[in-house]
Amino acid sequence: MQYKRVLLKLTGELFGEKTKKGLDFKAIAKVASYLHSLKEKTNIELAIVVGAGNLFRGRDVTNTKVDRATADYIGMLATVMNALALQEELERLGSIVRVMSSLVVQSVCEAFIRRRAVRHLEKGRIVILAGGTGNPFFTTDSAAALKACELNCEIILKGTNVEGVYSSDPKKNANARMYRVLNYQEALEKGLTVMDNTAFALCQREKIPIRVFNLNHLENIERIINGEDVGTLISN
Repeated sequence: MQYKRVLLKLTGELFGEKTKKGLDFKAIAKVASYLHSLKEKTNIELAIVVGAGNLFRGRDVTNTKVDRATADYIGMLATVMNALALQEELERLGSIVRVMSSLVVQSVCEAFIRRRAVRHLEKGRIVILAGGTGNPFFTTDSAAALKACELNCEIILKGTNVEGVYSSDPKKNANARMYRVLNYQEALEKGLTVMDNTAFALCQREKIPIRVFNLNHLENIERIINGEDVGTLISN
């Protein structure tokens, strides 16, 4: 096993289709089943940052009169909903899980405290990180980069719906080229949007690699943990 402590960034689209405005518990159960099995087989220390694209994103209000900061807080609350849904499915399978949120919602989950989160990981618990960074104007990608730094994770696994990072959208351009390896500066200069610039810059400074891969094939997670060259590696 190449990695011991990893941060997995899950897109909200895994939790349901936004057009249906809700949570798809069958889809969530599938993800939970895989993660539970993976944890039992590999015993990795697993932190998960969840998005909320299935429910609401702050940028959804662009070009409207809705206050952007308020919209971002709504999006953060949506990530808490997804985190609780994933916790529910994981615990039903027997996993020990803690949801921690940077946006304090003390009735339903723990506030994120770095040393407590590290202790949960050391004890073998899955830690689901919700609430983004706890501040508006930052994405959950930035939250993933920040939490990976705080928790001393060895790598960020960024799941997408394509095989890796491409020169352009492969769904629109049949000639789009997939990169196997990139450094952070190249990713920034080429304007590759798989993660936002804040996340790239933080990972570059702290020397945390990012592996971008197709999350539609969940088995890719175990392949990466075992050191296989899957998707695109972004590093220094």
